[in-house]
Amino acid sequence: MGTHSEEKNMITEPLLINKNPKGGLRTLPFIIANEAFERMASMGLMPNMILYLCGEYNMETTAGTNVLLIWTAATNFLPIIGAFLADSCVGRYPMIGFGCITCLLGVVLLWLTTILSQAQPPACDQLRSDCESATWSQLMLLYSALGLMSLGGGGIRSSSLAFGAEQLEKGDENKSKGALQSYFSWYYVSVLASSMVAVTCIVYIQDNLGWKVGFGVPAVISLLSALSFFLASPFYVQSKANTSLLTGLIQVLVASYKNRHIKLSSQTTEEMYHPRKGSMLLVPSENLRCLNKACIIKHPGQDSTPDRRASNPWSLCTVDQVEELKALIKVIPLWSTGIMIAVTISQSSFPVLQASTMDRHITPNFEIPSGSFGIFTIITVILWIGFYDRILQPIASKIRGKPCQLRLKQRMGIGLLFSTASMAAWAITETVRRNIAINEGISDDPRAVVKMSAMWVLPYHVLSGLAMAFNMIGQIEFYYSELPRSMSSIASALHGLGMSVASLVASFIMNAVDEITKRGGKEGWIPSNINKGRYDYYYWLLAGLNMASFIYFLACCKAYGPCREEASEALDEKDGKEEEC
Repeated sequence: MGTHSEEKNMITEPLLINKNPKGGLRTLPFIIANEAFERMASMGLMPNMILYLCGEYNMETTAGTNVLLIWTAATNFLPIIGAFLADSCVGRYPMIGFGCITCLLGVVLLWLTTILSQAQPPACDQLRSDCESATWSQLMLLYSALGLMSLGGGGIRSSSLAFGAEQLEKGDENKSKGALQSYFSWYYVSVLASSMVAVTCIVYIQDNLGWKVGFGVPAVISLLSALSFFLASPFYVQSKANTSLLTGLIQVLVASYKNRHIKLSSQTTEEMYHPRKGSMLLVPSENLRCLNKACIIKHPGQDSTPDRRASNPWSLCTVDQVEELKALIKVIPLWSTGIMIAVTISQSSFPVLQASTMDRHITPNFEIPSGSFGIFTIITVILWIGFYDRILQPIASKIRGKPCQLRLKQRMGIGLLFSTASMAAWAITETVRRNIAINEGISDDPRAVVKMSAMWVLPYHVLSGLAMAFNMIGQIEFYYSELPRSMSSIASALHGLGMSVASLVASFIMNAVDEITKRGGKEGWIPSNINKGRYDYYYWLLAGLNMASFIYFLACCKAYGPCREEASEALDEKDGKEEEC
């Protein structure tokens, strides 16, 4: 018979020295590789897709751009739906697995459109106006491929980051926290690296080896993405689906509507409301008081159970749920100010068309693919983040003798101004390019290359990168700092939702401009022949809309009031003055 301590060791030791535990660091490379390969495949197809649609499917520039904008909108929106389903219904592992298979099918189907001659309309010279359009069945095959890719990407991107974090939740808390920070860093590095490979190597293959090989490479990469995920299946921690935060927000709206006839008293008491178990928040705030009806206890003995849970969560919500919805509603106006900058960034097809008509040679034997110029935007973002975090901010803090950094709303506003400047630079470049094409007598040929270096487009890409670094990253940080910690998933979803809405807005603006400027039998601003149109006028319009968005942003900032960081700074300054007195 062993002692009590020996029996205790026999019980606890297997938990500590399990030779085949679930989860842990060994699963993370598979999860990171899965996401990185998926991004590489999808982003490698995007830059040159406008050339593929116009050249192989005989689409007009506006029609092809509409396809890409709707595809982008779906790709950015479906991860939100995927996250909701993964959290509330199916779980993260099945959602990622579904995404892997669906994305692979989509990429393979797109690759088949380059192999099967029946999948495309007859080849036609773009100079001709009587080219045969794609048939309904050909377009359905193309759209099905793009749709499956968006659906698959939504499944993977919605759950990949959180699924990796799940693998590290058990064990020593300090070690798990350090491993989690490392995981997040490597996750975003891998996404960034895969994006850079996609817009350089894959685009270069498409330009030099053709569509069959150029689309075949992403198909192989998608296969690697699926394999890298499923290979580690026996070792994953697979948590069951739970109630989604989005469900909780919807419950507040439903409960508020059901209780709309309740009259709110002028004096609030703690007994009237239903707090979350263990929460310090007992009474809701006074703003948006109509939502407070969702957490009012009408019948104390019936509305809640003995363990203080709501008998019907669709009729009675917690105070925390109500305040979470209020916080979300409060940031919506400032969220909407980022739509216009996302509209300008979503104009990804036009820079490719513009660069394809310019001299892209770096050396006599090498030229940059027109779809690869987006790499300069990515490089700008990386360089600015490194410069700001490691050089500018420390120097400014040292000079002032206290921590010094730009506030979140300041960064968002500066980003909008950079976005305006990027569109102005783009418009000026296009005016110069178009005049050269006319003077050289090649305006009738949309494929003709003008004697103008494609490096002229760099100011646009650099300014766009700065706009993203200031505004879009500032937006994400703003959501995370202003919303409660329990809403971190909503904070990340807001960015994707904004990009999705922006793609639809960009499609609407482009179609409206095309329709209005073509009236009276005119060529219009954005025809298929870039030399015949007035793309520069279109870019100036976008610059004006960005400036209007900046003015709207200033009004929203004033209405929002001080952020949490501003309120905290003001309180610190007040405490410092009191100490001096």
